[in-house]
Amino acid sequence: MRYRTRVTAPATALLGTAVALATGPSAVAAGSENTSETAATPGAETVGDPVFPALGNGGYRVRSYHLAFSYDSDTRLVDATATLTVDTLQHLSRLSLDCLGLDIGAVRVNGRDAPYELVDEKLRITPQAPLTADRRAVIQVEYGADPAASLPHTGWVVTEDGFALAGQPNSAHTVFPCNDHPSDKALFSFEITVPDGLTGVANGLPTGVVRRAGRTTFAYRSRFPLATELAQITVGDYTIRYRQGPHGLGLRDVVPTARAEALEPALALTPGLMEWLEPRLGAFPFETYGLLPCNSDDANAFGFTGLETQTLTLYKPNFLLQKENLIGSHMMHELTHSWFGNMVSPATWADLWINEGHADYYGLLYRYERGWTDSLGYSTFEDRMKYTYGLGDQWRESSGPVAAPNATDLFDNQRYTGGVLVLYALRQTVGEDVFHRIERTFLDRHRGGSAATDDYIAVASELSGQDLSGFLKDWLYGTKTPRMPGHPDWTVTPVTKSSVPNSLTAEPREDRVRYGDEASGTL
Repeated sequence: MRYRTRVTAPATALLGTAVALATGPSAVAAGSENTSETAATPGAETVGDPVFPALGNGGYRVRSYHLAFSYDSDTRLVDATATLTVDTLQHLSRLSLDCLGLDIGAVRVNGRDAPYELVDEKLRITPQAPLTADRRAVIQVEYGADPAASLPHTGWVVTEDGFALAGQPNSAHTVFPCNDHPSDKALFSFEITVPDGLTGVANGLPTGVVRRAGRTTFAYRSRFPLATELAQITVGDYTIRYRQGPHGLGLRDVVPTARAEALEPALALTPGLMEWLEPRLGAFPFETYGLLPCNSDDANAFGFTGLETQTLTLYKPNFLLQKENLIGSHMMHELTHSWFGNMVSPATWADLWINEGHADYYGLLYRYERGWTDSLGYSTFEDRMKYTYGLGDQWRESSGPVAAPNATDLFDNQRYTGGVLVLYALRQTVGEDVFHRIERTFLDRHRGGSAATDDYIAVASELSGQDLSGFLKDWLYGTKTPRMPGHPDWTVTPVTKSSVPNSLTAEPREDRVRYGDEASGTL
């Protein structure tokens, strides 16, 4: 099926080629085609993720993405070019990208047309000549996309006047062809061409605006690498609100123009949230931050409350119109993801508890320090942990151990408040001061990259001066809930056939039906 009525964007010619934007003039090394006697072989079509085994690709790593989008407000279709600069890890006769639902028009490797085929959720590309190992190559894919297309899963969020993106966990490749796994982070640059009257915004900071013939191109660039699932491109009738955060950090919120004033009380909370969190986790790790309440309150637009796309957290406007005590803890949850999840991404999706456990940990801590009762009626961290502890065996039965999810239960309670319980048990064991040093050291050591559960265990053991691998693996992988240090009186409710809850309804929550916040304790 062809989705296009093509609208040609002026961005590439006016703002420079994608190769220059992403990599500089010497991106493609001379002789990047294979001259070695070593036989070239196809790259793997998986990275072996335990939760999504078909996700990701081998044989290369992505250095940068340049995404040029052109949006037609009449057809509501997108014309796009994705330019990937990659470093090859082997002699490649063929390589693949994750790709679903995109209408591929042309593929080029190092400027030369390349045959391609779509198989399941892979775009297989065969260069005219094999690519040599340890060299750089540029892959360019021209394609069209329908944000409203019916797909098995999608990263598009259709709004009244455009779209936004929500690619977590495995749907960025429905928006752009990519190596769609958080272990392969890259730099991003963007060009978004829209009709006059609309605004295009993306991750990072603006680098230019070009207006021509009734259309405007907005250019953005990320200063820091990001995972594909954290990419954000949004188009709509937006107003951009600027304010100052701690240490002179520039903040910017992207809000529907018609609702900007009504949303201001929520937007104004961000500097205070940062001032509370930075002493615990360190200086904010990116070039800017802000909220994106995209222009849709449709319950089916996206089935979650907030999503931590890097530097620009996605929300529904109506959620942010509530009082501070109803939104502040969740805003802290999403802000915490700038450190846990964005700055340090999961090495595999089985490591999601590191993201969500920490986000809920600091969100709940903030809630109780502010004196706000949670959705279960608890007003102290310890009382909430005692309640959660009682559910431990039930959750292990219904959702598996904390660090052993599958694709169905990935975003259940166990990865959220179940993860908080693990962190609480660790804090009880090592003490608050050592716990904080573990947190900061883990973040500093893996800054800008990805980290696994074993990496967290290693830091905890090192900083505590004791081997915590058995202790933490019992909490993270055991089928029974261990005893809680310091609380010999706490008990776990025995598992019976009638006591095992539906893992998505074990606690009160917002109406997130797809993944994430239905399990978050910060609501």
